[in-house]
Amino acid sequence: MSTGRSFSLGVGNGEPETEKTSGETENTYILRPIFQQRFRPSVVKDCIHAVLKEELANADYIPEEMPQLTKHLSEIIKDKLKGMGFDRYKMVVQVVIGEQRGEGVFMAARCFWDADTDNYIHDVFMNESLFCVVAAFGCFYY
Repeated sequence: MSTGRSFSLGVGNGEPETEKTSGETENTYILRPIFQQRFRPSVVKDCIHAVLKEELANADYIPEEMPQLTKHLSEIIKDKLKGMGFDRYKMVVQVVIGEQRGEGVFMAARCFWDADTDNYIHDVFMNESLFCVVAAFGCFYY
């Protein structure tokens, strides 16, 4: 059993097209996201803020419970972002929770990415007991 493939030059657009006889999906060779599917920071921030408000409104800082809570929050946010239609984007969600004691904290991140297609957003939530910083990175998968 063999799968036959034929390649031809796309009509008018100069992009290669592939035909597969075994019913597999075709290669798209998309180098830039479709405008409607670009990572939109404002929409992502609204989503993250809603999740944080819902999950952390009455939360207390209990050190033993924070590792599970950070994992839970990152999974919820990642799943919601995946459902927002950002096709071909790899989502990375980082959640940091700390005790609210009036002290300052600095965070930094470094990435190697394509400034035309990739983006990120962060949001901060605070209540009387804790603070939570979420950073979400959307990296286009070529």
